[in-house]
Amino acid sequence: MSDPVARTRCWVKEVVIGLNLCPFARVPFEADTIRYRVCSAQDADGAYQALIGEVADFVQQPPDEVETGLFIVPRGLEDFGDYLDVLEDAQAALEEAGLDDMLQLASFHPDYCFEGLEADDPANYTNRSPYPMFHLIRQDGLAAALENWPDPESIPERNEALLREMGREAVQALLARCR
Repeated sequence: MSDPVARTRCWVKEVVIGLNLCPFARVPFEADTIRYRVCSAQDADGAYQALIGEVADFVQQPPDEVETGLFIVPRGLEDFGDYLDVLEDAQAALEEAGLDDMLQLASFHPDYCFEGLEADDPANYTNRSPYPMFHLIRQDGLAAALENWPDPESIPERNEALLREMGREAVQALLARCR
């Protein structure tokens, strides 16, 4: 499977939905309202510019047709530090443009590592994906989903516990099916 969109769809279906890491992912996945875009840039600066362009286009899309988006960066952000720099700059740009009340960026990377965790901690796999990617989330849609979900604050703790119980090897094997 070499197509970035096919790999990402596999990851969403098998890992994100399959393990229920995000209880809100199934509805847009099944309704086909997730927008998948592949970045053609080969470096961090190009990826940043392309991401800003995608954000500008994404917010113009009707929410009932494009509920959420995954901006996939196959090349140029393999280094997790470079990826975090682009994420930080993009979040600052959202704020400067006044879009942070409308849109949220969630982050996923093959080498994702939460601050304070060891790189081999299975909990990091809550945010590990086949490629570096940015998840564009409409704030209105997220707020509506959270209203109907009991105790949404417990989702990250539940995910960390699940992945640690599964163990790193099992989680790696699941993700490897989509690589």
